Amino acid sequence: MPYMLLMVEPPGQRQTRSEDEGRAVYARMQQFAEELRARGQLLAVESLSSQNKAVRVQVRNGQAAVTDGPFAEAKEMVGGFFLIDCKTRAEAVALAQACPAAEWCTVEVRGVGPCYEDAD
Repeated sequence: MPYMLLMVEPPGQRQTRSEDEGRAVYARMQQFAEELRARGQLLAVESLSSQNKAVRVQVRNGQAAVTDGPFAEAKEMVGGFFLIDCKTRAEAVALAQACPAAEWCTVEVRGVGPCYEDAD
């Protein structure tokens, strides 16, 4: 079953690292991705850029609203994701615990599913 590991981090966290520290963190994440790929569990992975140049789009009653980042009200931002294939939720949680990013941000584990809730 596919699971998404979302890296949820404080918006200004990246600016607290030197370039060397940032490259070291990124290398650890790349190594983790390679390990998942070697086991056949990695479906997709991406690091996302800062929200400083992001754009939010909402359409309500046919009217579009576009808001440029950074978003002052944001207390967290999604910094990247791993889309993985696991047999169980427990396995996905174990991978989240092994993810290096769990040391400096929150790794949220979400199953992939439809945009509605089952009545069961």
